[in-house]
Amino acid sequence: MVAAASSERRDARRIVIVDDHASVRRGFALLINEQKDLQVCGEAAGVVDGLECVTKLKPDLAIVDITLKEGNGIELVKEMRRRKLKSRILVVSMHEESVFAERAIRAGANGYIMKHETPECLIKAVRRVIEGKVYLNETISAELLENMVGAGLTGRASVEDLSDRELEVLGSIGEGLNTAEIAGKLHISPKTVDTYRMRLKVKLNLDTSAHLLRYAIHWKRERQR
Repeated sequence: MVAAASSERRDARRIVIVDDHASVRRGFALLINEQKDLQVCGEAAGVVDGLECVTKLKPDLAIVDITLKEGNGIELVKEMRRRKLKSRILVVSMHEESVFAERAIRAGANGYIMKHETPECLIKAVRRVIEGKVYLNETISAELLENMVGAGLTGRASVEDLSDRELEVLGSIGEGLNTAEIAGKLHISPKTVDTYRMRLKVKLNLDTSAHLLRYAIHWKRERQR
């Protein structure tokens, strides 16, 4: 965790960044600190230190990535809400919105934005969430209102039963990543990836790894339409 700087501006809205990549945290901090009314007061890389950082610093906003060094950003969001921490939460992720936006909002986040969005969009999202509003792009907002996550897709009920981490693994399989690549991407061991593969086959009623791969590729392609 990086503590608040001594030069903290009293009138600025305080923000904590929780992301597993130091370069991403640094880039967000530089962008946010350029704003006269916003300032990064702390940083963390995982669920445990992220929770500690938010609890100690009590920021106005926590920017949380989904994939963290320890666990999952949505788990962090849920734990923050369980502890009744008052900080607003903006989830910023590389994961596609159609899959994870609703999960983030249901967990207690106040907004969701993709990392590839422009700096202007990020600042807009930050300000909107800090002001007490919800930030989602127009397409996802409409989809959530229509409650269409998974609608019309093969295996909808089964996919809805998956945990957040299982869904991440399924998506990674659908991207064509092997066990070692998934382990590296999600910061878990190859053995743990194999365990998730077994769980997915059981929950999705699939007999073989080949069936799981075909299912994951089909599911991933359908989400991208």
